[in-house]
Amino acid sequence: MQQPTGKRLQQTSMQARVAEELRQMIISGELPPRSSLSEMALSETFGVSRTPIREALKQLQIEGLVEVRPRVGTFVAVPSRRELTELFQMKELFEGAAARLLAFRGNVPEVDQLEASMRAADQAVRDGDAERYAELVHEFHDLIVKGADNSKLEGHYRTLMNQLAYARLVRTSLSRPGRLIESDSEHHRVLSLIQAKDGDGAERVMREHVRASHQALMQGMDERGV
Repeated sequence: MQQPTGKRLQQTSMQARVAEELRQMIISGELPPRSSLSEMALSETFGVSRTPIREALKQLQIEGLVEVRPRVGTFVAVPSRRELTELFQMKELFEGAAARLLAFRGNVPEVDQLEASMRAADQAVRDGDAERYAELVHEFHDLIVKGADNSKLEGHYRTLMNQLAYARLVRTSLSRPGRLIESDSEHHRVLSLIQAKDGDGAERVMREHVRASHQALMQGMDERGV
């Protein structure tokens, strides 16, 4: 016998809420890589039955954020070196295309917002505030993707960034000596080309920036023995 429509909708809504909260906890690093995800414990934490928890975990497994090991348990996924490289290759393509599209759009609100973000980033670099700068890195890249004004690109990009759990990776990348200043300088070059409406140049320099970030991340992981 099927559940009443209202109850099914309530269950679906509950599953979506749990999935979103777990997603943010993983992306932010509140739930570190390899953390065990017990259905029973999560059920108590969220105050819901195990059914929406189970469905939420299935969704996050599809997104690449959760790993299910049969007869062992469910854990926060840890991308392999190869997976990270593949994800960064896609990040380079998406962000390069976004920078190009934004440059061709001309003087749109996102360009003004990028200028303000860069002023704040410059201050964070002067203060040696890596935590604040990491937040502004996310803002910078996010504004470029939004400014591209392409919903398909943005949708795929969001899924990719969730799989990368980039918020925790960027801190490893920025831990490399001198990377904070290098990253800020690379952002300035991208923005200058966008302001000049040079789509080809903006795409090329953005792609170079993503490759440099990937290289810094790999070096940081080597130093930490990850």
